[in-house]
Amino acid sequence: MKSRSFWDSLHDAACGVVDALASQRNMKIHLIAAILVVAAGLFLGLNRLEWSVIILTVTAVWTAEIMNTSLEKVVDLLSPQYDAVAGQAKNLGAGAVLVTALGAILVGIMIFGPRVIHWLEGFSQ
Repeated sequence: MKSRSFWDSLHDAACGVVDALASQRNMKIHLIAAILVVAAGLFLGLNRLEWSVIILTVTAVWTAEIMNTSLEKVVDLLSPQYDAVAGQAKNLGAGAVLVTALGAILVGIMIFGPRVIHWLEGFSQ
């Protein structure tokens, strides 16, 4: 069996991201959230460290969602009928996404909170 080229592997990975965006409602929500976060970051003038944390946080949420989608598809393939353990596996995957998303919200509050408060104080003077 011939090994695949780097470009073939990169293409397959990109197709996976596109498939997740096209087929998963929550990925669309994460995309909208990421666009809003980037817009807010540009508006509020984040520094390099803040951008680095934002990029890592957005990447973590997207990764968790894509991994959860992958897990759900494998569970569905292996257990087409309802099975309590399969359901638990899916719930665990969804829980990982929830924990990551809640962490992202906390990061957002820590980075954007003080800047938004400072920006709003400019209106009260």
